[in-house]
Amino acid sequence: MQNGIATAQGKWTFLTNHARVLVQIARDPGIRVRDIALKCLLTERAVQRIIADLEESGYLTHERVGRANHYSLIGGTHLRHPADAGSTVAELLEALAGSGVGRLADASSEL
Repeated sequence: MQNGIATAQGKWTFLTNHARVLVQIARDPGIRVRDIALKCLLTERAVQRIIADLEESGYLTHERVGRANHYSLIGGTHLRHPADAGSTVAELLEALAGSGVGRLADASSEL
């Protein structure tokens, strides 16, 4: 045990995998699933499921551009948990990624 935290290490994290994927897409809307998986330490299949979840819930959309996907985050979408009531995806991404995401859209438009 180190400073009373050794038992807690590895049992929880601050961000969900959904949040990690969302941040990677916000940083690079043309990112490949393979690259998201590498950056988030997930399998490609897990990333595909997360992207499907995010699209189904209205947090992002995608468009085929040639052989690649281009993602659009919907910044005005509200976060799901009751404790986060009123907060939007744009606000979350600004807090997590800051200038790494670039200029975020206002709460009523897409990123």
